[in-house]
Parts: sequence; structure tokens; C-alpha cells
Amino acid sequence: MKDTLRELIHGALASLRAQNALPEGITPGFVVERTRSREHGDFACNVAMTLAKQAGRKPREIAELLVAAINDPRIEKIEIAGPGFINFHLGAAALHAEIARILERGSEYGRNRSGASRKLQIEFVSANPTGPLHVGHGRGAAVGDSLARVLEANGWAVTREFYYNDAGAQIENLARSVQARCQGIEPEQPGWPEDGYRGEYIRDVARDYLDRATVHADGVDVAAAGDVADLDSIRRFAVAWLRREQDLDLRAFGVGFDVYFLESSLYSEGRVDNTVRELVAAGHTYEKDGALWLKTTDFGDDKDRVMRKSEGGYTYFVPDVAYHENKWQRGFERVINEQGADHHSTVQRVRAGLQALDVGIPKGWPEYVLHQMVTVMRGNEEVKLSKRAGSYVTLRDLIDEVGRDATRYFLVARKTDSQLVFDIDLARSQTNDNPVYYIQYAHARVCSVQRQLGERGLTCSTTDGLAALGRLDNEHERAMMNALTRYPELVESAGINLDPQLIAQYLRELAAAFHAWYNAHQFIVEDVALREARVVLADATRVVLANGLDLLGVSAPSSM
Repeated sequence: MKDTLRELIHGALASLRAQNALPEGITPGFVVERTRSREHGDFACNVAMTLAKQAGRKPREIAELLVAAINDPRIEKIEIAGPGFINFHLGAAALHAEIARILERGSEYGRNRSGASRKLQIEFVSANPTGPLHVGHGRGAAVGDSLARVLEANGWAVTREFYYNDAGAQIENLARSVQARCQGIEPEQPGWPEDGYRGEYIRDVARDYLDRATVHADGVDVAAAGDVADLDSIRRFAVAWLRREQDLDLRAFGVGFDVYFLESSLYSEGRVDNTVRELVAAGHTYEKDGALWLKTTDFGDDKDRVMRKSEGGYTYFVPDVAYHENKWQRGFERVINEQGADHHSTVQRVRAGLQALDVGIPKGWPEYVLHQMVTVMRGNEEVKLSKRAGSYVTLRDLIDEVGRDATRYFLVARKTDSQLVFDIDLARSQTNDNPVYYIQYAHARVCSVQRQLGERGLTCSTTDGLAALGRLDNEHERAMMNALTRYPELVESAGINLDPQLIAQYLRELAAAFHAWYNAHQFIVEDVALREARVVLADATRVVLANGLDLLGVSAPSSM
């Protein structure tokens, strides 16, 4: 509906320019948005205010010209409010046309094309291959995958990428932990690595290594040598073992990736050294106290950063800059990193490093979506430990407890900058208090209407039902039609704001409107025209519920 109104306004502006009522060359920057109160119409537009200075006229004068130039049967009334806002009251015909469009487009309804299939990459999860995925990784997976789906729905050609930190001290600790288990050393005994990993999964890795097992990870088979003294072999096997486990968890979560990128490749292919040479050549580095520094303060950082330490070796943000330079070289117009809030401190320095390369990377590239921590509750008590991981709640724990659908919905249903409480008891419940159950039940209820028609030997003509939509004139049906027509706008807004929880919130509101309508009115009535109109509106609701749930990676069951 917003697009329709934008087109009408642009058409009116063109007509007024052709009549010399408005000067040529004015730039119409304006927004069309839904009003907060139906008293002010369905939509409001600020176009008259944005054009006043350019046109040299008062906003209300421009508004009056535009109102006179717009004539469309889908608009019941147009009013001018305040200094020059234009308020649009839609007629029933506009809502009926949108219901027809929902049924015509089906699974494509709400899929906008504003991105024009330009290349976008979203990196998410990117867990170190040192243990099972925890609930924080799960939130990143739910948000990241939903974001990818929303951005695809807005026309972007999305690449999903997982970055493996398979180099550094944490991987060394993993290898030594597995080696200690292979030697029969327990975490409480002498000889256990100071920063070793204590979870039961380390025992599983050690057992398979000693058994000379073979694991398949990222298209490669890695065979265990079984030699307890060969730390390099243990390291390769342990990383592959945990990568396979993480991949299995993500599959159970319905999340997949197009690219798996290894941090180690940045070193083996010389990308880190090459990036450092480029930064030196660009003139944004200096030597001090035996260390190599990057002048990140030239690009908005609060202080300059060490790149190469005086004792040798690069600081952790340098491979991040090299990695993102590689993303730029792969031709991504936009790059979005979905990460935990603990990455906040790296945002400015990575962007500064990319700016310092002087290769045309825009400011604010890459974009970041940072999620806050998750607290898991059961029976009003916090759940802190996993039997398998030992020190945290795993993603698999949640999936096993409440299922994929509830896990995905709950982890995406709050804004990412808010801490999230995951209530296991609520997620397991089959009541209206459980939002994912409430939404899925609405979809199942529509499907039950279709089954009831069949059981009674009745049929419904979509064409006749659309023609009879004028029979739907009660407050519940008007609310349903208004709610359904908001869906494409919500998809667009979720993409612009990188905020998939807008979809989750919208679906809950849509389900509430449907349940209220369903409980207040009979659908299968003797009046054929009324029956077919209600069935058609219910079917449009089914389409939108299914489309929205798909953007969250949640199923739309036909029965419950």
C-alpha cells in the first residue's frame, strides 16, 4: 500500500510540474507512513513540507495542489492536517485489492525487490572450533539466518559465511586438552593444561583419536593418527571433530552456510603479511618502542593500535582487517557481521584498518549487528551448565528440550541489543502464552477451516470470495485486512533496520487479530457469499503467517 501511495504522489507531482504549478528540478524526498490513530487516516505523508523551500511556497498550498491532483478509487478521503501533512483514508477497494494480491502471489507475497540482487554477505555464528555451540551461538544463528532470509526477501543476493578461528592460543589449548585426555590425565590432576577445556566432549575427541577414527568436515576427511605425542595431528583431528559436531548442531537448527572461511588460510596464503605491507605503503603506520602501530586515530578510533608486537607476532585485529579486505576483494557491496556484544571493541579498529588501506572501502563498512547474552531459565531458576559441555548451556540442549521452532523463535523475538531470557517452561507449553505456539495455532486453525469445508462437501471459489469481500464489514474483519496489508512494509523495515524481531512481533499481532476474529464469528455459514468471503480472508491470513514464519526459519503446521 505504501508503494501505491508513493506512485500516486509521484504521478501528481509530475502532473503539477507539467502544468507549471510546481517548478522543474525539485527533488521530492518524502516518507509515507502508517498513522498511529485511524482518526488521522490510514497513512500520512510529509511531501508538502519537504518541497516547500524548493518550491518557494507554503506547505499547505503544495498539499492542496497535490490533493486536488490525486484521484483514485482506492482512496476514500484525503485530508490536510497541521502544517501540511497529507492524510490518506483508504477505501475498502484498496484493502480488497491487496487481499487478492496476497492470494495471487502466494509464497512470493511480501518479497520486495529493493536490493536489485546486489551482492551482500552476512557472517554469523563464527564459533571457535573448541567446543559445542552454546546458547549465545544459537542466538547468533537464529538472528543471522533470519536476517539473511529477510535481506533475500528484499532483493539482495545473500552469501552466508562462517569464519573459523582455527589458529591461535585457543586451538593450542584444545589440542593440549585432548592430548592430556589421551594420556589419561583428568582436569584435577597434575599435568592438565592450565587453560584446558574440561567438558566431557574432550573425552569423546580423545577416544576417537586413539581409535584412529575418521571424521568428515567441510568436504574433507581427516583421519586420526592415534599417536599421543603428535600434537599437530591431534590439533587437526580435534578441530575437524568439533567442526563436524558444530555443523550437525546447525543442521538440526535449520541453518546452513555457503562459505566456510578458515582463519589459518589468512596466514598460509600470506594475506595477513600482505595487508600489513599495504598499510605501511599507504603511510598510516609508524614504529614505536619496537612495535608497529596503525594510526587508527586518523579514522575515528580513540587511540592508535599496535599491529605487530615488539616481541613479534600480530595483534588479534590485524587478521580481522586482512579477512575483511578479502571480503571487499570478493565484490560484496555490503557486509554484515552478526556477532556477540563482546565484539563491540573491535568494530572501530577493524573499520579504521580498512579505511587506512586506501582502496575505496566506504566508511561504516562492514555493518555490525551485535547481540546481547542469553539467560536460560527453568522453573524460575537459571540453568547454567550442560552435562556435555560442562560450563555452559549448549544449543543442542535447547533444541532437545523445546524443539527447533520454539528455539528459533524465542532467540530472535527480542531486539538484539536487549538481553534475552529464554524460559524453557514457556517454550515447551502449548498455551496461548507461548508466542510460537499461538502463531502456529493460528495457521493450523485456517487449515482446519479448509478441512471442515471438505468434510461437509462444500467448496470455496476464490474468485467469488474475492468478489464478496464487501460483505466483510465488522471490526474484526477490517482489523484483519489492515493487519495483512502491513506485511510487506514490515519485511522492508526489518531489512532496513536489520531487525528480524519486527517480523516475530508482527506475526504475534496478526495471530491475535485472527484468533479474535475466529472466536467471534462463524466461518462456515449458510450464506454462501459471506462464507466464501470469510474463507478467502482466512486463506490470505494463512499465506502471510506461513511467509512470515519462513523468514524466521519456523515451520507452519497444518494441524496441531
